[in-house]
Amino acid sequence: MKKSLNMLGDIEIDRDLKLLLTIGGLYALATFLSNTFVNIYLWKQSGDYVNIAMYNIAVYIMQPLTFILAGRWAKKVDRVIVLRLGVTFLSLFFMTVLVVGESAAKYNVLLGALLGIGYGFYWLAFNVLTFEVTEPETRDFFNGFLGLMQSFGGMIGPILAGYIISRLDNFQGYTIIFTISFILFAFAVGCTMFLNRRSAKGNFSFRRIIRERNNNKDWKRILYAHIFQGLREGTFVFVISVWVFIATQSELALGTFNLVFSGFSFVFYFFATKFIKPRMRKWAIFVGGLSLYLAVFLILIHTSFTTLLIYGAIIGLSYPIFTVPYISMTFDVIGKAWKAAEMRIEYIVVRELFVNLGRVMSIGIFLIAVNVFPAEKIIPYLLMILGVGHFVIYFFIKDITFHGVVEKEKVPLKREIADQENR
Repeated sequence: MKKSLNMLGDIEIDRDLKLLLTIGGLYALATFLSNTFVNIYLWKQSGDYVNIAMYNIAVYIMQPLTFILAGRWAKKVDRVIVLRLGVTFLSLFFMTVLVVGESAAKYNVLLGALLGIGYGFYWLAFNVLTFEVTEPETRDFFNGFLGLMQSFGGMIGPILAGYIISRLDNFQGYTIIFTISFILFAFAVGCTMFLNRRSAKGNFSFRRIIRERNNNKDWKRILYAHIFQGLREGTFVFVISVWVFIATQSELALGTFNLVFSGFSFVFYFFATKFIKPRMRKWAIFVGGLSLYLAVFLILIHTSFTTLLIYGAIIGLSYPIFTVPYISMTFDVIGKAWKAAEMRIEYIVVRELFVNLGRVMSIGIFLIAVNVFPAEKIIPYLLMILGVGHFVIYFFIKDITFHGVVEKEKVPLKREIADQENR
């Protein structure tokens, strides 16, 4: 039974779509509630950037490897089972954090691996299932709607968690928010039980889709753009949160930073979805990428809580301007590529490989740099270099022409949250 939903446009939704949105909402709230503070949890235990970097690099290594396995299973077994595995591993991650408690820094690689596995199963299945329950014409709406959900979770989760942690002694507050996140993911596991089973068939040929970049220049351009996306994300995802905490020594202040970021993001996702038309996509990517890069210099010139809040506001409005057209353009490139309908899972997996390649490269550069130079001295230079990633993306996508074989079906990919929203 389908119903019409009028908010950002006209779209018909059915039971499976409502369940997917519910799962996505639980995922967003649980992730923003707790993962914003996992890096701080590890920092307070170790006081070491390398420890946090190793946790994050474990996430970004295991995530694409799991994507490959999940892609194979999605074609051989069932997409719903893969999704269920994803939320189960995410639940297991928080359960493990609760069990190891104040020894979490000693198990940083294990925790990162569990989270990466959860992300890999979850996002592969979520992307594929979303493809199967939506229509090609709804992609901009769903990109924006998912962004709204994530931004709302980003507004509520961190400030609530920051308040709880700041009101309790030692690590009691962390235990509470990690427990809440575990419960939310347990509910998400329950929601997967009501999804219609979706059996699959066919061969898993992701190596062929990697080689397709030799035949399709647009596919090659978008893949290289994703490497530079990951180049910024890999390091920024944990350095900025640590900087906010060091500047304020307050989890509530970090929650406030995320509230400012997500509040601006929430508003501008609405406007980006409503007003950025296909003909404006390249221009919007240029403006959004440039403003994301220029914002970095604000906190490098003078690092204080005030400048960090201003930085949060700037990137909060810049990310939607950049992300909505960028992901929609990615959809179009994949949807018009060779055998897009048949090979949609492989395209999703290969895209994930390239963005995580950029993330691993980013953290690898970070680890080398902080082992050679004092962290406090070299990190500003790293942010200047790695922060250019989103701006460089424009120079890859500006020549995309959508030449090639046109498939009737388009392949949607959802904007992902990894740890925090990419700062």
